[in-house]
Amino acid sequence: MDLGEELNHLSNKFPKTEIYNLSSQTRRAVDSIALNISEGSIGQTNPEFKRFMGYSIRSLAEVVTCLHKAKRRGYISGQEFDKYYQDSFDLMNMMVAFKKKIN
Repeated sequence: MDLGEELNHLSNKFPKTEIYNLSSQTRRAVDSIALNISEGSIGQTNPEFKRFMGYSIRSLAEVVTCLHKAKRRGYISGQEFDKYYQDSFDLMNMMVAFKKKIN
């Protein structure tokens, strides 16, 4: 949830020309992480929850790609990229480990 709010704020700094492109894609992907976990956790069987965790993990991978694109286009600094890349890496490890624990 925190990563989502931070990246939502960060994407607001992108140029207006990106409002329907990279800014929007970043926000949708980062929101999708928490939303899929939530959807999969309520009243679902374990295989379904695993499936939704997979969707969340793929959304996080998409967020990392958005970060790379934003850095390459000069929308975020190297320091911002490093911080959010590390946060994403740490979250990815936690999510993958959690998914493996679901029977």
